[in-house]
Amino acid sequence: MEAFRHASLLEIHLETGRTHQIRVHFAALHHPCCGDLTYGADPTLAARLGLERQWLHASGLGFEHPTRHEWVTYSSPFPADLQHALDVIAT
Repeated sequence: MEAFRHASLLEIHLETGRTHQIRVHFAALHHPCCGDLTYGADPTLAARLGLERQWLHASGLGFEHPTRHEWVTYSSPFPADLQHALDVIAT
């Protein structure tokens, strides 16, 4: 979605998968999620951004409703800590 000097903001569409799998795949590509110290993220960058966790957020989720059988979608803005980190890295 946007490239910054030290990180990129990505929109990832998953068919299946769990948070841990996302973390493993990006680390294997040598691009760990910001703040994900377990999988090789830069601790200095994480501290500068004020991140105490990995940057993962489901901003949108959609699925077929189990009883109505219609497609439903939900969206969620970034929580305060991730928005702060984005504001810092964008400057």
